[in-house]
Amino acid sequence: MSLPRVRSVFISDVHLGTRACQAERLLDFLRAYPAENLLLVGDIVDFWAMKRDVRWTPAQNTVVQKILRRARHGENVLFIPGNHDEALREHVGIRLGDIALVREYVHTMADGKRYLVIHGDEFDQVTRYHRWVAVLGDVAYEWLVRINVWLSWLRRRLGVSGYWSLAGYAKRKVKLAVSFVGDFESSVARAVRERGLDGVICGHIHVAAMREVDGIDYVNCGDWVDSCTAIVEHHDGRLELIEWREDTGTPIALGEVAVLAGRAAAAVREAEALDA
Repeated sequence: MSLPRVRSVFISDVHLGTRACQAERLLDFLRAYPAENLLLVGDIVDFWAMKRDVRWTPAQNTVVQKILRRARHGENVLFIPGNHDEALREHVGIRLGDIALVREYVHTMADGKRYLVIHGDEFDQVTRYHRWVAVLGDVAYEWLVRINVWLSWLRRRLGVSGYWSLAGYAKRKVKLAVSFVGDFESSVARAVRERGLDGVICGHIHVAAMREVDGIDYVNCGDWVDSCTAIVEHHDGRLELIEWREDTGTPIALGEVAVLAGRAAAAVREAEALDA
C-alpha cells in the first residue's frame, strides 16, 4: 500500500541488533510513507544489547539500506542519537554519508509551529543518575521479549490473530511505569515551554502519544519493538500518530487519541486508589 508523500516522518526506538526489533513491519511502513524529511529520534541501533548478544537479520540490513537510499535520493534525513546508541553522540555535527548527525533539532512545521525533536533520555532520572538500574532493566526487558517469542508461537497455534507484547502489557499495567510516564511527560513539557517552543517530538519511553501536556504539544513516536508506531507530518502541518498493524498502516484518529489519553488517566487513578 502506497500513500501520498508526506512532509515529515518521525521514528524512534527501532533497536536494530536485537531480537525484539520488528524490522519487517518498519520496512512496510517506510515503503508506504515517502517523505521530504525523515527524522530518526534515537535508539535506532541498540549498542547496549549488542554488547551481550547481536541479533542482526536480513530485514534489519534492509532497513539500514532503505534509510541510506532515501537520504541519497534527496530526502532530508537527520539522526538524533539516544541512550542506546549514545556512542554516536561523540560525533554529532558530522554527516554519515548523506545523513546529518545532530544532538537535537528544532523542526518548523508547515503551519509555522516550532517543535523540539529530541530522544528524551535527558529527562529520565534513572538513565541519567542510576545507569546500572537502567542496564538491569534492559536485561529484564530482553528476557520478557524472549518469553514473548514463545507466547507468540502459542497464540499462532491457538489461532489468535494479531501481535501482542508482554513487555508492552507490563509497562501499561505496572503502577510504577504509569507514574514514570507521567513524570517524564511533565519534565519534557516544562523544558520545552522554558525554551519558548510550541511542542516536542521525542521517544525513549516506548509509549506513543499525541496530546497537550501543561500547555505544550507533547508528541511521542513510540517504538518499533512493542507498538510499531510513528509520527507523520502532513503538508498542512497536521501531525498524525500512525500505528502499523500487521501489513496495514492504521492512522489513529483524534478521537482514538483521546480514548488512549483517557485510558492512561484511568490507569493513574487506579494506581492512586491502590495506595489509598
